[in-house]
Amino acid sequence: MRATVWGCRGSLAAPGPETLQYGGNTTCLEVELDDGTVLVVDAGTGIRTLGIELVDRAPRALHLLLTHLHLDHIEGLGFFAPLWRPDQELHIWGPPSPVASLDQRLSRYLSPPLFPIRLDEVPATVHCHDLPSESFELGSATITALPVIHRGPTVGFRFEENGTSLAFMPDHEPYLGVEPGEALPEWLSGFAIAEGVGTLIHDAQYSEEEYASKRGFGHSSIAHAVAFAQAAGAGRLVLFHHDPLHTDDRLGLLEARARELWGDNGHPPALAHEGMQLGVVPAAA
Repeated sequence: MRATVWGCRGSLAAPGPETLQYGGNTTCLEVELDDGTVLVVDAGTGIRTLGIELVDRAPRALHLLLTHLHLDHIEGLGFFAPLWRPDQELHIWGPPSPVASLDQRLSRYLSPPLFPIRLDEVPATVHCHDLPSESFELGSATITALPVIHRGPTVGFRFEENGTSLAFMPDHEPYLGVEPGEALPEWLSGFAIAEGVGTLIHDAQYSEEEYASKRGFGHSSIAHAVAFAQAAGAGRLVLFHHDPLHTDDRLGLLEARARELWGDNGHPPALAHEGMQLGVVPAAA
């Protein structure tokens, strides 16, 4: 299993000269399994470039898994090249809602006046699925999707294949209402997804100072991301969902702070950047 970052910015795309190092595209992760299955996770603006490459690879069926339906995680969907191929089969998986089906919710965006073409008009054959509450299999991987603390129905994903594991929680606030060390780890939101995982990609949108005025927004501070990864026993932490106001220089300082907090506890944390490739490692001891 290999993961590639196509977009790691949070909230709003932030292209420009001050974001070249880490990238300005919003959330999109590609997970390629050992059997060749391609899983696309979230459809932020980073999905546009990925889609162009996937057309060249021409996989017959694709799976798009959505953590939630905030705009920065679906805004690239209409520009995903496979969506416009009549021979393409696309399966979209998302968190269930008691209010409307997944295709009804996505159609609020992919329809006028927000988008000129309706979801049911695209050339590809699209199948929408509610994510099951139990683990399920796609290709050679076992996938678990469980609710996490964030505004609106939101899940975190865990991918397991041949002894390797990857957890993805780009929008998550595990320490809402509690400070690190005040609760048993298993009480924390997302713990079941991250426990003992080899690689954890986790929300770290704010500095510690910024988080003080943004508590309840659904995102983590650098310190909380580190504390959560260590509480879960994750082998490696990749910091994700960079604030659109954070320049490359600012992000570099936040990475240094994360490594200071991590200490000498194995592999130091790293900030995600566009083009980053992660050879997913075995589950932590």
